[in-house]
This record gives sequence, structure tokens and C-alpha cells, in this order.
Amino acid sequence: MTDPVSRTILLLDIERYSDRDDVEQAYLRRMLYDVTDRALESAGIDETLRLRADRGDSVMELIDANSSVPALLRALLTSVPAQLRAVNRMASSSAQIRLRGVVASGYVAIDEHGWVGSDLNHACRLLDAGLLRAALRERRDDFALCVSEGVYTGIVRHDHTGVPAADFHEVTVDSKNGPLKAWLHGPVPEGAAGPRNHSGTGAGGAPVPGASGDGPAPGRTSPSTPPAGGVVFNFNGGAPSFGGSLVGGDQHGVSGGQVTGDVYLGGTGGDAA
Repeated sequence: MTDPVSRTILLLDIERYSDRDDVEQAYLRRMLYDVTDRALESAGIDETLRLRADRGDSVMELIDANSSVPALLRALLTSVPAQLRAVNRMASSSAQIRLRGVVASGYVAIDEHGWVGSDLNHACRLLDAGLLRAALRERRDDFALCVSEGVYTGIVRHDHTGVPAADFHEVTVDSKNGPLKAWLHGPVPEGAAGPRNHSGTGAGGAPVPGASGDGPAPGRTSPSTPPAGGVVFNFNGGAPSFGGSLVGGDQHGVSGGQVTGDVYLGGTGGDAA
């Protein structure tokens, strides 16, 4: 295993991906990668500064710690919503794409199975939190963003140009490792007012409407129940479980580095769900 290094972590996930058929999923994946690439390019982050992992319905980017986080946040708050509006304006109802996003920072190591680090685990749990899912459901916009406590403290609270601190609201997400503090961009979902959310319950333990799922997919009348979220890294003889997806082939690292071989981020190497 490599020594842990500091990275900015970007996660983007497609809402209700598993409710689409294979043709629609392939289209949505292409749109996800295109939106991600354009946003990172607009932030001045080229491919030599990124290491990408595919999760089937989402994408993860480990970004060189020397890259500008304010520029990344500006791109996510402007470029991503604009791209989604343009794509969805021309797409059929079943091909509409809506995204949840998380920006975090921390230390990540790489071993023969994939990426390792508690900061990475925390970022993934924020992405899968009921509060972030509810925030996207309740918005007319097609994008909901949450940042970690570290990103808020180090970047957002200083009110950089294009990253207004007043637009971020403190929330707390329960996880198996205890409460995780984070900051949600835009309104806090109804029923989760205040700096609390229990991944399915709001203030006072009241259920957050629809917290068990994302709501019906565009063009669907009877959506299936979404799979349970969560991230499990098992390095005691088993492959890490990461939403059931994997990354195959050579993975190009940060600043020209390269990880050779299959980097598994789920199950035993089956198809992405």
C-alpha cells in the first residue's frame, strides 16, 4: 500500500440510475463523464491532476491537493447546473439526468484492491445520506452539493468570489462511525431544519419525506426500491465493497503517475449496478 497523500475528493452520483434500462444507463453514464470533464476543465484541473474511479451510477475523482478548491467549487456551482439544464432541455423524460455531489478533502492511500482512507469513507457516506437525496428531490434545479466540514472550514467560510458562504447551511448526518458534520449548498430539506439529519429523520426524529429513496425516475411510474447505500472497505482477505461497482484497466494517477491493473471498488468484480 502507498503512503497516504492529501487529495481533494469529488463525488458525483446520478439520481435513480438503477430504475433506468440498459440503454438509458449507458446514455446517462456518458453524460455524467462529459459533465464531470467539462467542470474540471473549467476549474483548470486537467487529466494529469486527477485519478478517476467509476462506480457505475457515479464517478469519483481524487484531485491533486495543489489544485484550486475555490475554482472547483465555482465550477460545480455554475458549470454543472448550466450543463445539466442544457442536456435535460433536449432529453426525453426517461433520459433526464440529476446529480448529487460531494466535495471533501483528506488523506487517501492506494493498495492492490483500490483506494483506502477514513476521509474517503466519510465522503461516500455524505453522498449516500438521506438528507442530500431529499435536498435534490425538493429542488427544481438538477444538482445538489454538500461539502465536508474540512472544506467548509478551510475554503467556503472565507467567502471566496463565486463561493458565497451564506448559501451553505450546516447539517449533521448519522453514520455507523457517529455523526458527520457537513454543509449543504442551498435550502435544507423540509423536515430537516437546523444542523441535524439522521439519514431518514429530521429534527425531533420526524421522517424526512421520501428519505428511503430518491422518488420516481423521470418517465417511470413504478420505480423499484433503491439498493441500500454505504461503503465497506474489507482488507482482511476480501475485496472491498463499494456500491457494487468496479474500475477495470490501468488507472492514470495524479501528476502523471499510474496505477496498473484492475482497481476494484466493489463486490467481486461484477457489473456495475
